[in-house]
Amino acid sequence: MLARSSLFLFLCTLGLAACAAADDAVSLGEGKKSARVCGSCHGPKGIARVESYPSLAGQSAQYLAKQLRAFRDGSRSDPQMSVLAKGLSNDEIVNISAWYASLSSCK
Repeated sequence: MLARSSLFLFLCTLGLAACAAADDAVSLGEGKKSARVCGSCHGPKGIARVESYPSLAGQSAQYLAKQLRAFRDGSRSDPQMSVLAKGLSNDEIVNISAWYASLSSCK
């Protein structure tokens, strides 16, 4: 029983350390800065002003990152997004996605 408890505690500690490391890798400030160009279509705070563009505020960071990577690698295509995403690094994608996920989706 003690061995199981120790193993469980060890695994929980590893999980917390991994979460902390992942949080350290995200920079909301850098995401906000990188997302400036996105604001012309998706709104400066992630709420699109035009119905044909999706609002990004409050969306899942994982979902947004997946979509940006898809635009970047060509598995998803859009005349504007594909061009913009091609120039994004992995860190920029993570930061932009985290920035939009941190915003309120209320108008």
